[in-house]
Amino acid sequence: MTELYATLLSWAVTLSGYPAPTEPPVVVPKPHEFFVQQACHGQECKVLGWYAGGHNLYVDEALDPENNLFASSVVVHEMVHYLQAVARGDDALRDGAAFRVAPSCTEIVSWERQAYAVQREYIMRYGAYLPIGVSMAHVQCEAEDAPQR
Repeated sequence: MTELYATLLSWAVTLSGYPAPTEPPVVVPKPHEFFVQQACHGQECKVLGWYAGGHNLYVDEALDPENNLFASSVVVHEMVHYLQAVARGDDALRDGAAFRVAPSCTEIVSWERQAYAVQREYIMRYGAYLPIGVSMAHVQCEAEDAPQR
């Protein structure tokens, strides 16, 4: 793990409240087409980072986290997802599995909101403001996610 990624992991730990993991994630730069195919199921999208389980987290190779605050914030966001997985015990899964038990929509939305909140706080600590995660403000889950009686 490079010094930069170790520092960004430290930010994710500090701002999220999760404990430092015993094993850090591996940051893997990938071309945009990787995200289109893997994270967006073949549809064009704006995904710049993706944690899909295990120890790897993927970032768009066009990002420059060493010299760009937004780019480094994307890495911090994905590291929060890694920390969430470690806390759930899902970081050790193999064969492309991201979860031991499929999460509910409510859980996924909660995890995203937390990662965006950490990303925003990280940016604000540098004295900047970027409208990060504003699309999450109105995200709601379908009624079928509600507990059954």
